[in-house]
Amino acid sequence: MRMTLAALMLIASTATSFAADKMTLILDWFINPDHGPIIIAEEKGYFKEEGLEIEVIAPADPSDPPKLVAAGKADLAVSYQPQLHLQIHEGLPLQRVGTLVATPLNCLLVLADGPIKSIADLKGKKVGFSVAGVEEAVLTAILSPNGLSMDDIELVNVNWSLSPSLMSKQVDAVIGAFRNFELNQMDINGVEGRCFYVEEEGLPSYDELIYVAKPDTMDKDKIARFLAATEKATQYIINHPQESWEIFKGTSAELDDELNKRAWVDTLPRFALRPAAVDAGRYERMEKFLKDSGLIPSINPIEKIVVDVTAK
Repeated sequence: MRMTLAALMLIASTATSFAADKMTLILDWFINPDHGPIIIAEEKGYFKEEGLEIEVIAPADPSDPPKLVAAGKADLAVSYQPQLHLQIHEGLPLQRVGTLVATPLNCLLVLADGPIKSIADLKGKKVGFSVAGVEEAVLTAILSPNGLSMDDIELVNVNWSLSPSLMSKQVDAVIGAFRNFELNQMDINGVEGRCFYVEEEGLPSYDELIYVAKPDTMDKDKIARFLAATEKATQYIINHPQESWEIFKGTSAELDDELNKRAWVDTLPRFALRPAAVDAGRYERMEKFLKDSGLIPSINPIEKIVVDVTAK
C-alpha cells in the first residue's frame, strides 16, 4: 500500500511540474492570415512543446488590446509599431517584445476609378478609419508633404468595415486597409482598388504587427518561449505553405474562403522570420519621424520602447 501511495504522489508531483504556463494574448483584429504563426503554433503543438497554454482573444474594439495589456488584463497584445510610440508618450506602460509582421501592410485605399488620383485629391473628402490614434498619426504624416492637414479631410470611424464602406462610397478613402486583405476583398467583389503605400508616401518603414507587454509585470521567460514557438511556426509556414494553409483554414469554417486563401499567399513573405530580434534603428527612426512631424513632444530612448526578452 505504501508503494502505491508513493507512486501516486510521484505522478501528482510530475504532473504539477509539467503544468503548462498560461498566457493571454489579445489580437488586434478578428482571426485572419496575419495571425498565421500564432494559429499554426497552437495547431502544431509548438506552444505545448514550450510548456505554454495560450488563450487567444479577438477584441470587441480594435483599439482596446494595448490598453488591456497596460491595465494588466492580458499578458500580450498584437499591436502596431506607430501606435506603440504614441501610446508610450501618452503614458501607457508598454514595450515591444516581439514582431509578427515585419513590413508595413497599411495603405490608403481608394477606388481605382474614383476621384482620388493623388493624396492632394483628399481635400474636402471623407476618410474612413478603424483604429483611433495610430491612423490619425499616419494620415497626418502623409497629408503634410501634399500640402494638406487633418482639417482638410473628414474622418469617419467605420470600425471593421473598411473596404465595404469604400465600395459603398460611404467614404472616399480608407486608412488602415491592409494591402494583403482589403485589396483582395474588393477584387473578389468585382471592384478594383488602388493603394497608396504609406512607406512610399513619407513614412519610414516599420514593423506592422508587433507584440506588446507591460514592462514591470512581463515574464520574459514565458514571452521568449512564446516567440520561439511562433518562430518555429513561421518556419513551417514558409517551408510548407499549402499544408499550413490547410491547417489554418481547418480551425474555423469562416476562414475557409477565397479571401483568406488569397490573403494567406500575400502574407507569407511578410512574417517576421526572427520574431524576437530587435531592429533598434527602425524604432529610433520612427520615433524621430513622429517628433519631427509634431506628433510626439520628445524622443524616448530606445530601451523605453523595445526590449530583447532573449537577452541574458
